[in-house]
Amino acid sequence: MSGRMTLHDAKSASEHPFGRHDHVVFDMDDGWQVRFNDARRFGLMLLVRNEDLAKHKAFKGLGPEPLEDTFDGAALAARLKGRKTPIKAALLDQKTLVGVGNIYACEALYLSRISPRRSAHTVQGERADKLVAAIKQVLLRSIDDGGSTLRDHVQPGGELGYFQTRFNVYDRMGAICPTEGCGRIVKRLVQSGRSTFYCTQCQR
Repeated sequence: MSGRMTLHDAKSASEHPFGRHDHVVFDMDDGWQVRFNDARRFGLMLLVRNEDLAKHKAFKGLGPEPLEDTFDGAALAARLKGRKTPIKAALLDQKTLVGVGNIYACEALYLSRISPRRSAHTVQGERADKLVAAIKQVLLRSIDDGGSTLRDHVQPGGELGYFQTRFNVYDRMGAICPTEGCGRIVKRLVQSGRSTFYCTQCQR
């Protein structure tokens, strides 16, 4: 989705007039300015006390944060138990876990060698452990790289992200699978209205 939070020090703020879609602006005591820009108005900003956050209707149904130490293979397996939906769709469901979008689901499934078509309830034991490790790896790499700039994503300071230069399968339909010795090409299919990219040989 579009939209961004940007940070400006006093000098930068004075040099950058407000944009048409800067809907919320915070002026900090130390001169820094935080701007919330959302051209498509998909974003939401709430003011909630810390102690009330978990009970708020926007958050109470959400799954765990995948980078927390408590999120492990057993935790994921428990959330997938009995679910007959494809694992890719389950990962995009924010009630399963939060923060794993389409790009990162594709990349994590590739790294863990799990087919996006596999029924979610079969991702248990070692498979779940490998998938959680892959999710954490992909998210941490993306954070280090400043995210994926495909259209209008920028970092809070305005810089572009470059995780897209590391994609193994996402948006690489027709390219040779990067797994050494595989030789198959990356395929694309549509699941729940979203593009999925994967290798039919490496991912089972």
